[in-house]
Amino acid sequence: MNTLAPRTSALDALAPLNIWWPIVLGLLVLYVPTYWMMAHGLWNSDDYAHGPIVLVVTLYLIWQQRAVFLRDAGAAPTRGETAAGWVLLVLGLLTYAVGRSQEVLLLEVGSQIPVILGALLITLGLSAARALWFALFFLLFMVPLPGFVVDTATGPLKQHISEIAEQVLYAAGYPIARSGVTLTVGQYQLLVADACSGLHSMFSLSAMGLLYLYLMQRTSVARNLIIMAAILPIAFAANIVRVIVLILVTYHMGDEAGQGFLHGFAGIMLFVIGLLFLFALDGVLGFFFPDRPRGRSQA
Repeated sequence: MNTLAPRTSALDALAPLNIWWPIVLGLLVLYVPTYWMMAHGLWNSDDYAHGPIVLVVTLYLIWQQRAVFLRDAGAAPTRGETAAGWVLLVLGLLTYAVGRSQEVLLLEVGSQIPVILGALLITLGLSAARALWFALFFLLFMVPLPGFVVDTATGPLKQHISEIAEQVLYAAGYPIARSGVTLTVGQYQLLVADACSGLHSMFSLSAMGLLYLYLMQRTSVARNLIIMAAILPIAFAANIVRVIVLILVTYHMGDEAGQGFLHGFAGIMLFVIGLLFLFALDGVLGFFFPDRPRGRSQA
């Protein structure tokens, strides 16, 4: 009898997983076709190339909290948690159905957050949702930006970037002029297109910045707030650097160089510069807002 005890306890420990495999299977049936469609469409564009990264990071964050799914079944969800879970689950499934049938990616992709949150509340309760809150929040960065947000923000961003790039290069002695969002430098004329507005780079850099803060677990509230407030200005400044670099490449090396490989490379450089600015800011703030020692329970 004693030899069976370890095996029995191991099976008991894995028993909660029996509840979750049908849920995981259902999520795969719902969203694998969505991911497949985005992998062959939306994620191939520079604006949403961060989508696969968001998905992989989310899965990793959930894996880090895998102990949540193996807890004892004794701590059952309350009736209130279960009721809230069913409301979220039904709402998420209806949102998915509308988005899938009408080909609205905003609804189809966004529905996974209430669906997963509802399943967590129904099966494990609020404590599990709290443990996985950042993973669920991070999924927001996989959702495509609404069209009205893109249309509203793109125009002013392009205008400001064009003005600043013109002023910087004119002060540096370059023969540059501007008409709206069209820049003329030497014999070349460049249009600051929607992709150069920096809106989507702000979106992706915000995702990486918030992930960085979550992983670093800074104890200084002021330090965290300053970094969060600086993410969008850093992304904007990095995009100005990108546009200026492309103008200089075009002026010195020709139009083919500016619109060829170096144009795509400038997008990667933009992201790297933004992250480096963020890390540098965090390092400087560390001198003024050092982390407090963590207690054993916090660690």
